[in-house]
Amino acid sequence: MLEDNNLQDCKLEEVFKDIYEKFSMNFYSTVFRRFETREATLTSIETVCAEVINALDRPTINQVAYFLNVSQPNMTYKINSLVKKGYVRKVTSKEDQRAVFLEVTDKFKKYEDIKKSYINLVLSRTRKRLSKEDLEKFQEILKIINDELMFEISDQIKGE
Repeated sequence: MLEDNNLQDCKLEEVFKDIYEKFSMNFYSTVFRRFETREATLTSIETVCAEVINALDRPTINQVAYFLNVSQPNMTYKINSLVKKGYVRKVTSKEDQRAVFLEVTDKFKKYEDIKKSYINLVLSRTRKRLSKEDLEKFQEILKIINDELMFEISDQIKGE
């Protein structure tokens, strides 16, 4: 029985890795396809920085630097480049004029739409393929993974 569990775990790892890679590869290929018709304006590092800013939801430069484990001056340089290119904006706090928050712009959200559109396509196919009961179980499993099993990232995103 132990061998069966190890075999199943191996298959589970492989399937999970494959799914992650397919979502990533779809995103990359779609982004690069769009570069054929216009100049590539974001470097890969800038894309990562903008995605982190988006996920952290209005962080400060220091919060982004801490999350990515880079120096604050290095992060400031990257963020200034994103601001100059129009993908991020700096918003001064109304409560404390010294505090500056970062927000992604609509220009960056077009990148997000690429991810969302493929996720929506796959979920649409999933809804057609699975029974209502299987869909509910699938959602429950995903919620457990998101809420309970990825706590390192969830805590960092929440700033804990």
